[in-house]
Amino acid sequence: MVVRKEKKSRKYRGYRTHGWGTKGQHRDRGKEGGRAIGMHKEKWSWLVKYGEGWYGKHGFRNPTSKLVSSINLRMLQNLIDNGTLKMVSEGGKNIIDLEQYGYDKLLGGGTLSQPVIIKVKYATEKAMEKIKQLGGEIILTSKE
Repeated sequence: MVVRKEKKSRKYRGYRTHGWGTKGQHRDRGKEGGRAIGMHKEKWSWLVKYGEGWYGKHGFRNPTSKLVSSINLRMLQNLIDNGTLKMVSEGGKNIIDLEQYGYDKLLGGGTLSQPVIIKVKYATEKAMEKIKQLGGEIILTSKE
C-alpha cells in the first residue's frame, strides 16, 4: 500500500465528507463493527482471557525521576544470615560490595550484628552512624 505524501484532510478542505461518501463517512471498519463495539461488549471473553490490565487507571511515572534501589540494615542482616549476600574477608575485615548485588543506597533502619566495611553509592547519615558505632565503615563510591 502506498503511503500518502500529504494528509487527505488538507486536500479536501471545504468538502464535507472528504471522499468517504454520504452514509458512513469512514465511521465503520468493515467486519470489525462500528465505534459502539469494543472490548467491553462482544470481545469481553477475549479480554478476560488475554487482556489483563486493559481497563482502569495505571498510574504515572515521572520520566525525569531516578529509580534508586535501596536496602536498609535490617534487610542487609537478613540477606547475610541467609547466605544471599556473601562477605569477602580482606585483612581480617569483612567487606560487602552492595553495587555488585544491584543496590544503590543504604538506609538506616535496623541494625547489624558485626562490624562490616560496606561499599555503596549512597548512604543516609543514620546508616553511617550505626555502622561506625559497630566499628565498621562505609565507602561511598558515587562521584556526586
